[in-house]
Amino acid sequence: MRPFFHPQSELSLVPGTPVFENLTIGFEVLGAAGEPIARCVDDLTLQDDLDRQCLPQPGCFRIVGDDLRLLHLVARTGRADAGPLEALAPVCQLFGTQPELFPGGMVRACDESRAPIAIATPLPGERERPCEIVTPPLGADRAERLEALLAPARELGFRIARESATHVHFDAAPLRSARTIARLVRFFERWGPELRRRVGTNPACRRLGGWPDELRQTVSEPGFEDLDWPAAQERLQALGLSKYCDFNLKNLVHDIPGKPTFEVRILPGLADAAPILKNIELFETLLRRLIEGEPTDEWAKELLGMT
Repeated sequence: MRPFFHPQSELSLVPGTPVFENLTIGFEVLGAAGEPIARCVDDLTLQDDLDRQCLPQPGCFRIVGDDLRLLHLVARTGRADAGPLEALAPVCQLFGTQPELFPGGMVRACDESRAPIAIATPLPGERERPCEIVTPPLGADRAERLEALLAPARELGFRIARESATHVHFDAAPLRSARTIARLVRFFERWGPELRRRVGTNPACRRLGGWPDELRQTVSEPGFEDLDWPAAQERLQALGLSKYCDFNLKNLVHDIPGKPTFEVRILPGLADAAPILKNIELFETLLRRLIEGEPTDEWAKELLGMT
């Protein structure tokens, strides 16, 4: 098991600072040969089941800031396997300063002009409880690998949080075509509500929603489907797509490092492998059909159990 810094963002109530960037402590689980098995990380969208009046647990902290670039520097230089002082001291050294300690366990890093770099602070009440399991890419043995992760979680007493979802990333390489993307947008715009019904999307899940109107307009423009992928990608990148939607195209459009994927975010939180695998197969079938050609209404209705 290896601790690491896991980046997350959350909405801020501070005027002039719309988003707070976070580093929380995650744990990477490795096999005997060093192969990745899973990552266990916090999920800031899981909140309703937590008692915010509880005191922070000793040793549990996060690092916050308003500049993701500086937090990336903290993550690359600081220690995730110790406390807040060890997390921030290396970045302070880069700026020629010392960490500042405050009552209550808060530690602040500033540059020589005392402009803040990042602040380490104890986790709010029960924030240590949520755990998202992130798997490496799954192959033919996906059923065994998923159940090997979920069975111990059930045995340890973990349960599904109120806002939980299951996010599945599909390899986006076969989707890199202007024509395929246009088909995909048309299909999900039309059949998205039925897909939500079919898979049982959790109504309490946060950070879902549709695509901006500009996406549909872009893929519908005359000549778009005839573009090569670099030209189509350039047009799509100009739209400023967000990952916080039902079907995340951002990783595909922007070539996000480590995530060359199309992400489905509408699946409900589940603690058993069988229903997760059933949903994966549903979207595998759908994506293959979109690559092959335009699906018919009859095929879509049959896939979605509407006939």
